[in-house]
Amino acid sequence: MTSIVLPEGGVRRILVCQLRQIGDVLLATPALTLLRRRFPEAEIHVLTESKCVSMLDGNPDVDVVWPLDKKRLSSFFAEVAWYREVAGQGFDIVVDFQQLPRTRWVVAFSGAPVRLSFTPPWYNRWLYTHWVKPRDGYAAMSKASVLEPLGIRWDGERPRLWLRPEERATAREILASAGLAEGQRLVTLDPTHRRITRQWPALHYARLMDIAADKAPDVRFLPFWGPGEEADIRRMVAACRADGNVLLPDRMLTLREMAACIAEADMHLGNCSAPRHIAVAVDTPTCVVLGATGTAWTFPSPEHIDVAARLACQPCNRNTCDTLQCLRDLAPEHVFEVAMAHLDRFGKRRD
Repeated sequence: MTSIVLPEGGVRRILVCQLRQIGDVLLATPALTLLRRRFPEAEIHVLTESKCVSMLDGNPDVDVVWPLDKKRLSSFFAEVAWYREVAGQGFDIVVDFQQLPRTRWVVAFSGAPVRLSFTPPWYNRWLYTHWVKPRDGYAAMSKASVLEPLGIRWDGERPRLWLRPEERATAREILASAGLAEGQRLVTLDPTHRRITRQWPALHYARLMDIAADKAPDVRFLPFWGPGEEADIRRMVAACRADGNVLLPDRMLTLREMAACIAEADMHLGNCSAPRHIAVAVDTPTCVVLGATGTAWTFPSPEHIDVAARLACQPCNRNTCDTLQCLRDLAPEHVFEVAMAHLDRFGKRRD
């Protein structure tokens, strides 16, 4: 690798490539903040998948978003033409956080004098001018460490999601319509996951809410669901002995509505998925149940914790498991005690 030589006239345009997932796009926002701080006059572009665009809406560190919609790129030639269009904006710096085939096309076409990424396999090294081995630790810090050849270091910057006042007002309307009353504490709940090794059993969540009905009667739970998951949520609620402490919206919320509801909550509780990162990004304390994943996804501050069985095999980062012991043996009674103690200590007080 050569040493970085920036343009004499200054850096005019930067492209950051982070296609997916929703949580990972949020985890890239500290890097965007650091780039803005280092190059305040530069135009910062982000290449991401369409489903993730809403996570960047209103972000002052983003000037242009290039939404990749795979359904609209109907042929190989249309796809390559679009990559050429994105790459042809005259970028001085391109940062690729993923090295996916689609981002590699853009990196190759860009011709940017500085092209950064994590250490690539030997056959991809021709695409990048500089690379680093990501630092171990919190995921957003690890991602931001790719910027170190530019003299940029992560210093505790957290993910950020910017909500408009009207979005917060809509969230309050949703919560009131669902039955949240004055004086009640709100815990948003993320009980689903597409990976079975990261999903605490639904019946455990039901049992936790039953315990809360007896021991923390002022707490209300608002469960979220994604496409195709509503039936799972309703089965979970039906398994509760007393569901008076569960608030159910009358429809699936959009990502921005979900984020605004989390911002109104006293605490967020759930699996290791995007909502936990949304909670960090809107300053809501979190308590996350861990299965296959490790603590690198937990923001390093006291208001964000995780609870796990702490088996010798954890974290395994696997997507399949014959026993799921780390999740099945993690008792609802234990998670309730940890979560409620955290809520009592760090839970936000709403007006």
